[in-house]
Amino acid sequence: MLIGAHISPSDPLATAEAIGADCVQVFLGNPQSWKKPAPRDDAAALRAAELPIYVHAPYLVNVASAESRIRIPSRKILQQTCDAAAEIGAAAVIVHGGTVTGDEDVAEGFGRWRKALQQLDSDVPVLIENTAGGDNSVARQVESIRQLWDTIGDLDPGFCVDTCHSWSAGLDVVDAVAAFAEIAGGIDLVHCNDSRDEQGSSRDRHETLTKGQIPDDRLLEAVRLADAPVICETPGDTVADDIAWLRDNL
Repeated sequence: MLIGAHISPSDPLATAEAIGADCVQVFLGNPQSWKKPAPRDDAAALRAAELPIYVHAPYLVNVASAESRIRIPSRKILQQTCDAAAEIGAAAVIVHGGTVTGDEDVAEGFGRWRKALQQLDSDVPVLIENTAGGDNSVARQVESIRQLWDTIGDLDPGFCVDTCHSWSAGLDVVDAVAAFAEIAGGIDLVHCNDSRDEQGSSRDRHETLTKGQIPDDRLLEAVRLADAPVICETPGDTVADDIAWLRDNL
């Protein structure tokens, strides 16, 4: 099982070696900006490296939104992120499920997701990630994710499960993995994060492994059950310890 972390994009290969990561995740641009990712001088070295590199799309991306000023730029920056990810030979691009607008039913977002994936031209797999909070979240609860996959599953998206997000949505982290794997045909990536907050809080605050609210045994069982590469999105000053703890206990 590959175990790694979300890290600074400045020197992924050196950082991975320093923290003992088998794989890494990076942003290729400002996660709070619509600006196109800039070309990287080290693109050839990253493509040639054996280290799997995952790319997280900007947080602003919300292809499920009814608002064209959000939905259309979201499609554009997702395409640009996938293009930039291909340039470095990335393993996949991870994107949040997003939210619908106002009091809309979450089902309104499913067709928008389908249109976004139909328009996307990517050589890099796209993994949709479950999200933590809000009743308008398209990919928060099991049933809405099932309905989303009923709409887009034939377009072959992948799935990234975040343990903190599952917990914050009120789900048991092991049961969530089992349900999402059944819906999506498997788990492609695990974001293994503890949570600062109680189950069902709807808050997305990651914590160092063993220091948060998610029981250690459930967190480990969720990772085992997912049987996929693992990225820790935990505080940077302890992430090497998180990687080591997972290796020692899985």
